[in-house]
Amino acid sequence: MPGVVRGTGLTMDIEIDLVVDGTTHSLSVDTRTTLLDALRERLQVISPKKGCDHGQCGTCTVLLDGRRHLTCLALAVAHDGAEVVTAAGLGSDGLHPVQRSFLTHDGYQCGYCTPGQVCSAVGMLDEVAQGHPSHVTEDLTAEVDLDDAEIRERMSGNLCRCGAYPGILAAVREAARG
Repeated sequence: MPGVVRGTGLTMDIEIDLVVDGTTHSLSVDTRTTLLDALRERLQVISPKKGCDHGQCGTCTVLLDGRRHLTCLALAVAHDGAEVVTAAGLGSDGLHPVQRSFLTHDGYQCGYCTPGQVCSAVGMLDEVAQGHPSHVTEDLTAEVDLDDAEIRERMSGNLCRCGAYPGILAAVREAARG
């Protein structure tokens, strides 16, 4: 349950707690504040990027309570007490294997979409490990085969303006095998 509620007539602020990359933060947010804005503007956590602000590009993707999520579409007050893991918080002792794979395969150019791509790939690999099918999964009763079509479908919510898709595909393919 959200904590203290304070209103000024025009806004209503609520006290919430967020666990971001392993650190608990208490903050007061307007009830209309997105999780992305709470992270970037209130906590100075800049790994998730603001792209389209409409849930169409994926640059703001994080792992929210263990699942990939677009933070520009989530209200911060709805996630009081949630655990948020950004691309910056993935590697507890260095780089996460997916991050390492992105470096190895040049899965980035300008780097703006990379944190969202990496978080989406980590979340997607977890979904596959749990046996979740996608729209292109052919045999719903068998183990998911992460071929290129399957990876493209599962990563389709993350756009890259630079066109680094061949490197991203190779990076996710390698991370899936490793």
